[in-house]
Amino acid sequence: MTVIPFYQIDAFATQPFEGNQACIMPLEAFLPDETLQAIAAENNVAETAFIIEKSPGTFALRWFTPMVEVPLCGHATLASAHAIYQHMGFDGEEITFETVQSGKLMVKQTAPGRYEMDFPAPGVSQIEITEEVAAALGAWPLEAWGGPFYGAVFATPEDIEALEPDLAELKQLGVGGSWERGNFGCVAPGGAGDVDLTSRFFAPGSGIDEDPATGSWHCMIAAIMGPRLKRPLDCYQAYPGRGARIQIELAGDRVKLRGAAVTVIEGSFTLPQQEA
Repeated sequence: MTVIPFYQIDAFATQPFEGNQACIMPLEAFLPDETLQAIAAENNVAETAFIIEKSPGTFALRWFTPMVEVPLCGHATLASAHAIYQHMGFDGEEITFETVQSGKLMVKQTAPGRYEMDFPAPGVSQIEITEEVAAALGAWPLEAWGGPFYGAVFATPEDIEALEPDLAELKQLGVGGSWERGNFGCVAPGGAGDVDLTSRFFAPGSGIDEDPATGSWHCMIAAIMGPRLKRPLDCYQAYPGRGARIQIELAGDRVKLRGAAVTVIEGSFTLPQQEA
């Protein structure tokens, strides 16, 4: 039997049952892709991250939803850093994650359980709003943006919280960026307390009806809203029943993402020997 260490972590969360769940699994070498995908399907959370230590402070990183491998995942990167700092004995200044499609991603711990990530800023451009997208979302946005995902800007946080999209229709639509079609982020200025922006993210194209906390979407939010507001922005991702707090800051062609994480499960995952 092959036994793999396993950590389930709530990312962009200060306590359990907030933010987004990620399963982190350190490996000595990547298993076959079909095995990695089967493990992610078995874990059945938004993303499972597989990490391999290449040298002190440098790790190879891949992310899988229960359905597909994705090119970038913010919350599972945050969770990976949390596992490395809190459970794997790392005490260095910064972690570098080497990824296939998103280059090098850097994460540093700013306080116990709190982290700052350094990600590439995606290219974005304003696009025309179509009737089929508005019908699928169930509301007509003020603006539409193309980038890695389809981004829709609405007027108020209440507009965001009231969204009840037709997920089957959304799955067929989108901008065809670096991700599969069927991935839609929706954002509006304002929110409860001192929040600058409120958003939600629907990802039926990636096998997730709605994602609770999405770092890659917040990179796109930074690219859209950062040039307008020109300061760090406190964001709330309004997934019903959980919610996530993410601070974003556009810094040239990079985005700083800041948030906390907590471990909720620590254990092991057992594979039959032939799966290794």
